[in-house]
Amino acid sequence: MLARTAAGTAAMLGAGAAPVQAARSRITKANISAITDEIGLTQADAIAFAHQYGLQWVELRNVPELKKEFAFLSEPELKRYAAQLAAEKLKVSFLNTGLLKFTWPGTEPARARKETPEQRTKRLAAEQARWDKRKDDVTTAVNAANILGVDKLRVFTGTRVEHPETTYKLIVQTMEELTPIAEKAKVKLLIENENSQNIGTSVETKEIMALLPSKWIGFNWDPQNALPLKEIPWPDGFSVLPKDRMLNAQFKGKGLLDDSPEKIDWLSILKQMEKDGYKGHIGLETHIFDGTLIEKAHLSMKNIMHMVGQL
Repeated sequence: MLARTAAGTAAMLGAGAAPVQAARSRITKANISAITDEIGLTQADAIAFAHQYGLQWVELRNVPELKKEFAFLSEPELKRYAAQLAAEKLKVSFLNTGLLKFTWPGTEPARARKETPEQRTKRLAAEQARWDKRKDDVTTAVNAANILGVDKLRVFTGTRVEHPETTYKLIVQTMEELTPIAEKAKVKLLIENENSQNIGTSVETKEIMALLPSKWIGFNWDPQNALPLKEIPWPDGFSVLPKDRMLNAQFKGKGLLDDSPEKIDWLSILKQMEKDGYKGHIGLETHIFDGTLIEKAHLSMKNIMHMVGQL
């Protein structure tokens, strides 16, 4: 009887402990992804890279061998690449695009001061044309996301001006007009902080997220992008982020390599992300263009996997 009682008690304790353990959020290899055009010279090479490190996910931006954005491929091309990834048992965590990464009408970047009248006229015409087709481009991109089976799409916030906060109203208006397109397709628009853009730091990310409460808008955090704006990623930058709106994050090679002067304390960041219950993906964007891209991609991924093993 005592044995049965003890066994029953242990079973109940085990049953009670299971939900607690299941509820615990951990960052594992399953959270790690990588942009295919920065881990391979071809899409097939990138797939082999993903398999080498046991990745379940990849990010897409450009077809490596074609230098064409996935977001703007034809439907037959998209279906072919989607089938290839499915056959290789890989899923897409994030679709990187260059959407809205140009100077928006009514804003004036500092670099424009050096333009000749002819250069200015030409630039304004090109940017107006891109602006005028912004809704069509977002529609095309979210349709591509649907075909590729991904529900997160990267967007930007216009070429950075001297006082970025003066563009917040325009950013909000723009995102609000694009949100219904994304919502209809069930795709979230993720603003990436980028030092060339009006949202470049964690503080700016926090401020714009407060003005854009829609669940169809979040952000992709790339701490390396904020370094030129003098933001310290850890703990300063990370601490101010609205964590519930961070739906993707990205490593860069320079932030991972031991001999890099731009190395970031990613282990501390990952530990805190785990404590905060982060459930999204973190993708490798190697971003080293000295002829050693693939070599540095391997070194970066090895460091990522080593850190994940320490969590």
